[in-house]
Amino acid sequence: MPQRTYGEIPGFPAGSTFKNRADLAETGVHRPLQGGICGGRDGAESIVVSGGYVDDEDHGSELIYTGQGGNDPTTKRQIADQTLTLGNAGLARNQLDGNPVRVIRGAGGDTAHSPAAGLRYDGLFRVVDHWHETGKDGFRIWRFRLVSLESTDLPPDVSIATTEVEVATGPAERVQTVIQRLVRSTAVANGVKQKHNFRCQICGTQLSTPAGLYAEAAHIRALGKPHLGPDVMSNVLCLCPNHHVLFDAGAIYVDGRGIVRETLTHEELGKLTTLPGHVVDPVQLAYHREVHA
Repeated sequence: MPQRTYGEIPGFPAGSTFKNRADLAETGVHRPLQGGICGGRDGAESIVVSGGYVDDEDHGSELIYTGQGGNDPTTKRQIADQTLTLGNAGLARNQLDGNPVRVIRGAGGDTAHSPAAGLRYDGLFRVVDHWHETGKDGFRIWRFRLVSLESTDLPPDVSIATTEVEVATGPAERVQTVIQRLVRSTAVANGVKQKHNFRCQICGTQLSTPAGLYAEAAHIRALGKPHLGPDVMSNVLCLCPNHHVLFDAGAIYVDGRGIVRETLTHEELGKLTTLPGHVVDPVQLAYHREVHA
C-alpha cells in the first residue's frame, strides 16, 4: 500500500486554486493526473468533483459522490456496473476509520459551488454513508455521502415521550437552524434497547459496564439524505457494537424470513430476535438489503 496523507497539505489551505490537474498533482493535494479518487482499499486521501458523473449531487457542505468505474469519459454516461474496489473501497474504508477526505472541485461541476476555471481545494470532508443503487443510466453505481468537517452534522438530544410502536415511512423531522440538522428521538432509541434488555438482536450479547448495561440503537434505514428513514421504533434494531458496524457497512443483512446472513457468502448467522412490543418493519429491512447488502 502507498503511504497515505490524510488531512491538510501544508501551504495549501481551503480556497487554494490550481490551473490544471498537473498543477494540482504537483502539490500533493490530489496526486493522480486523471483519476477522481486518490486511494485504494486502505483508504482515500482526496477526490475531485468536476461533473464527470451524471449522478453526482453537490449541495455545498454536503456531497453525494458517485464512485469510480463504468463511465464513458467522452459522454460522461454510465456504461457498466461499478464495483466496491480500488478508490470506491477506499472511500468506504474512510467511513469505518474516520479519516478525512480532501475535496477538490473542478470547473465542470455544479456551477453554484464550483470555480469558473481550473480547480479549487474546498477543505476536508468526512464520509458518513455509502450504498449502491441503480443510476440514471441503468447501471449499478456506488454512492458516498460526504459532509464538510465544518458542518455541525451531529444531532441534538431531544426529549420526546412515546408509549406505542410506530410504523411509518416518512422522513425524520427536521428543524431549521443556521445549518439544518436531523432531530433524533433519544426516547425511541432507548425504548428499543430497554425492550430487549440491552441484548443484541443478532447475537444475544449483553454488555455490562460499571455505568450499567450497554447496547447501540441501529437505524435500519438511515435518517439522513438520501435515505430519509423514519425515526420510529420499527426502524431501529438493538445491536452490539460489532453487529452495528457490520449492519451499517452492509456486511450482514436480514432476509425476508428474518434470517441474518453474511452478504458475501449468504451464510446463515441465526434468526433476528424479536419481542412483543417491538415490531420490526419488513419494508425497512427490504430497503437495507436493496441498497447496502
